[in-house]
Amino acid sequence: MNKFKFITTLLTICFSLPVFAQKPYKADWESLKKYEIPQWYKDAKFGIFIHWGPTTVPAKDSEWYGYHMWNEGTVDALGNPTSKASKAYEYHVENFGKPEDYGYTKFIPEFKAENFNAKEWIDLFNEAGAKYVVPVGEHCDGFALYNSKVTRWNAVNMGPKRDIVGELFKEAKTKDMKVGMSSHYAYAWHWWTYDEKYETTDPKLQDFYWKAHERWSPATPEFVNHWYKRTIDMMTQYKPDLMWFDLGLCEPEYEEARKKYLAKYYNQGLKNNQEVVVNYKNIKWKPIPDGAAVLDIESGKLDRIREETWQTDMSLGGWRWGYSEPYDMRKPGAYINDLIDIVSKNGVLLLNVAPNKHGEIPADQQAILKEIGAWLKINGEGIYSTTPFTVFGQGPTNAKMVLHGNMKDKGFTADDVRYTQKSQTIYAFLLEWAEGKETLSLSALGSENRVINDAIKSVSIMGYDETINWIQKDNELIIQLPKERPAKNAIGFKIELEDAPSDIFKTK
Repeated sequence: MNKFKFITTLLTICFSLPVFAQKPYKADWESLKKYEIPQWYKDAKFGIFIHWGPTTVPAKDSEWYGYHMWNEGTVDALGNPTSKASKAYEYHVENFGKPEDYGYTKFIPEFKAENFNAKEWIDLFNEAGAKYVVPVGEHCDGFALYNSKVTRWNAVNMGPKRDIVGELFKEAKTKDMKVGMSSHYAYAWHWWTYDEKYETTDPKLQDFYWKAHERWSPATPEFVNHWYKRTIDMMTQYKPDLMWFDLGLCEPEYEEARKKYLAKYYNQGLKNNQEVVVNYKNIKWKPIPDGAAVLDIESGKLDRIREETWQTDMSLGGWRWGYSEPYDMRKPGAYINDLIDIVSKNGVLLLNVAPNKHGEIPADQQAILKEIGAWLKINGEGIYSTTPFTVFGQGPTNAKMVLHGNMKDKGFTADDVRYTQKSQTIYAFLLEWAEGKETLSLSALGSENRVINDAIKSVSIMGYDETINWIQKDNELIIQLPKERPAKNAIGFKIELEDAPSDIFKTK
């Protein structure tokens, strides 16, 4: 048999063999660790988170207002003795009356969202360059922004009287954006202050506040089961591409429910030919083994490349997620630099926006998103569908691997560079520009340093039409910089090789 016939016969045999579909997942970690992160998620790199709900009515002290508003100065939110009332309590008394007279549920009818327009929101997120969108399904207060079949406390029955999540999903799909929902409800067990004078102990409102209990006691099996029913309802009704879970899910009481839920969600994905993602936190406890879902770093970043794809959730408002006043933000370039840094380490950024009680995304938040989008239109080829280079970057600045680490960041310098790669192209991003700096040295791209095996064919700046001069030496690639800043925000260099580099980094 000649070579051609042999190959033809071999291909015929291969294509005639039965295709073995993924076996259904079982509710145990051995089975769940066989999960594979979808390629769409690895390629997306950038999504939008939306924190919204009744806390935007008082719009004070962040989305934790309902947690703090009861603390009148006997014990603090952690149960420690104190003689000082919380800021939320003082604001509440001044603007609404004492919490025993004006409880949290009074905010729900005032959360009208009369100007909410799902199409306008999705158009904005699409302009920003986001590839997926994750509205809060239900925050720790338990108010559902979807048409819940489990709780009457939802946005279709009360407040906006609209299916917020459903409308956003419908519009997002017209833009080929993936859609997700977040669940913070597991932490609702720790959310409320119970006292006979407060409505939190009113039997008529028990389906909102749950049964009175000691704040830091473990969640009961009854509550965990209620959480499970609500979460399954979200999953089966809306069939999201992604489910995001807050830190309450980390607690040991949820172990069996976690495994059971993951198996059901992954199996729903198999049934619907839908590649799905679960985001989980790793705070105090490690709730899910590596590989069984996607790790989410809350307001933080890694200081290294992680082989498995991971995610940072980060808010435009820093430690404030839901809209409140003031809502202080950084310059757009700071979020762009964070995106680059995260992607260079095999991460994905989920950036939070905060609409106000009327359903409007304030103009200053919109301006930041639009500037990110404008940058991505020019530099997105070095972000989307890329993989990490052998080193994530160079320079004096790196993340501190601590919870809420980005709150401690001091920003990057003109000596900080981050790398990504795609096929025969390496991208190098200069995160800050220094006036008068004549050259940029890329120490990972020398001809003899064994990081790359192929000669450099060309070097250019994305979005810049002028030719730039460069020389590859043994231990560095030296690029002559333009005399004037060539582009706004981080400068993206496109470095094309003569031949495709070897498969130096594979991601799970």
